[in-house]
Amino acid sequence: MTAVLPVREPGAADQLPPAGDKRSAAGLAGTARHYTGLVAPWLVRGLIGLAVVAFAFLAVGPHVLGYRTMTMLTGSMAPEINPGDVTVVTPIKVSEITEGMVISYHRPIEDHSLVTHRVISVQRTNGTVTIQTKGDANPAADPWTATLNGDTAYQVRGVVPVLGHVIEALRAPVVAQALLYGAPTLLVGWLLLTIWRPARDDEDEGDDA
Repeated sequence: MTAVLPVREPGAADQLPPAGDKRSAAGLAGTARHYTGLVAPWLVRGLIGLAVVAFAFLAVGPHVLGYRTMTMLTGSMAPEINPGDVTVVTPIKVSEITEGMVISYHRPIEDHSLVTHRVISVQRTNGTVTIQTKGDANPAADPWTATLNGDTAYQVRGVVPVLGHVIEALRAPVVAQALLYGAPTLLVGWLLLTIWRPARDDEDEGDDA
């Protein structure tokens, strides 16, 4: 008896499964679960890691390393420091202030709010230090001179772009509530995925066998 085997023509495409084939749907679902299982844990880890770094930088670092963080509210120091950027400042002796430094201090007029500008002149008289400052983006010097009280001032050491906008957004009530309930949910989800993935792998190995 002669057996007749089908001959596949060169270049012919594989036969597609019929519409509504459960094997096709199951395969797609399995693929989706597989990639979700790969991506989701790393996404959760990244978010948790980012939150830890932000907390360490804004809350722990100033107490341990002695620096302070301040959000720039105006564009007077653009483009070096833009509105919404966070400046990192460290204490410096008043006697060490020189022209060209960018410092943060309380301006001596109106509400005595903090200002971060560049020092353009320094005068030392009888142990007191008087400075005049100017914003890099401003056409003229600040209309005051400031006598610095105390032993220290704060010099700008670094700038973190845009972080101030992020901090302001996180303070919004809706976002704060989302973080309050969302962070624990993400943590629980990460733990469940960590427990669930090995079990799925074991089942897949059993099916292959």
